Amino acid sequence: MLQLISLLMENKPGALMRVTGVLTARGYNIESLTVARTLDPELSRMSIVVDIEPNQRAQLIKQMNKLINVLQASDLTEAPAVRRELVLVRVRAGMKDRTAILKEAEIFGARAVDSSVEGFALEATGDPEKLNEFIDVMRAYGEIEVTRSGLVAVSLEQKKLKLAPPIQKEEGVLQNG
Repeated sequence: MLQLISLLMENKPGALMRVTGVLTARGYNIESLTVARTLDPELSRMSIVVDIEPNQRAQLIKQMNKLINVLQASDLTEAPAVRRELVLVRVRAGMKDRTAILKEAEIFGARAVDSSVEGFALEATGDPEKLNEFIDVMRAYGEIEVTRSGLVAVSLEQKKLKLAPPIQKEEGVLQNG
């Protein structure tokens, strides 16, 4: 069953390898993995969709939290979160289908990002089920090429992150940094 794990981690060489190493060593299949820097260039956010049983999630989160460079691992599978994926679809179609393709794209909230004599490149974002439907509709118009980003997510929970240990002030009073 597909599970969604979010990691906040240090943006350092080898960090991605350690995370994927934990998953592959246990025989878990990674369905999608996205990672990019946050506003702080020292940190990255990673979203992983992994095929594991629900009863294995807690153990996986514990293992991820023990990794060097991982500051926080969270299970977003059933948690309140915004989940989105990007899909780029190249549709090869004749002139007679162009208007219909653009109308269908508009229904799905997609937009044309490139146009040529051979067809369109369309961009759509949303939940994976919606994007699967969009791809199926575009398939009806001819030959297509599809590239997907993988799922990205952000938690909607009100938890405050504790990333740094307390810093000692000169007067001897502890203060969070």
